Amino acid sequence: MANVVAIILARGGSKGIPKKNIINFCGKPLIIWTIEQLQHAKGIDSIWVSSDSEEILSISQACGVKIINRPDDISVDSATSESGWLHALEIIESKIGQIDIVVAPQVTSPLREPHDIERGLKGFQEQKCDSMFSCSIAKDLFFWEKTSTGLLKSINYDYKNRKRRQDISIQYIENGSFYLFKPKILKEYNNRFGGKIGITQMEFWKMFEIDSMEDLKMCEALMTAFLLK
Repeated sequence: MANVVAIILARGGSKGIPKKNIINFCGKPLIIWTIEQLQHAKGIDSIWVSSDSEEILSISQACGVKIINRPDDISVDSATSESGWLHALEIIESKIGQIDIVVAPQVTSPLREPHDIERGLKGFQEQKCDSMFSCSIAKDLFFWEKTSTGLLKSINYDYKNRKRRQDISIQYIENGSFYLFKPKILKEYNNRFGGKIGITQMEFWKMFEIDSMEDLKMCEALMTAFLLK
């Protein structure tokens, strides 16, 4: 049996929303939604929260998960998630030994269910993946960008040869809800992706994340409509 650990990264600082990771979301601190989803997902052996915030660590510990003090130098805005995961892995492996799979959810993506995580884990193992990301299908989303001269150009389709909807190939949005990877991939590439990369699909409405107060209101509305019925 694989040893599967979940690592939640939750910095204390946030420019868009103060204390975003523990802001009230549908009656609970935001991070608790992710913790409880992991606790109800089958196949996860232990859950760890890495943070530079004593308040976040206290809330997390009260939920029954293990905590890791994240150093200040990898808790700044410019720090990568990879640096947080690598630090956490070093701590966890020193305590429990070999880890086979890491589940890495994003606190600011609360629109998920335990079965989403279970499906990801099952697919990861059945497909013999080395890394995986949760995704949503991009339906009728046509992207444009401005060039350095200010001109617009189409990105994911040719506007001069616009295809019918049914003729467009399926495209997947990396929704950021959660990632899975083998520790050796993270250590070798300093990247969450490497080796055989897989996807696990989620409903489109689960792709939204919280970066602003407007996002918070929208996600609360979606949570209420779809998951708290």
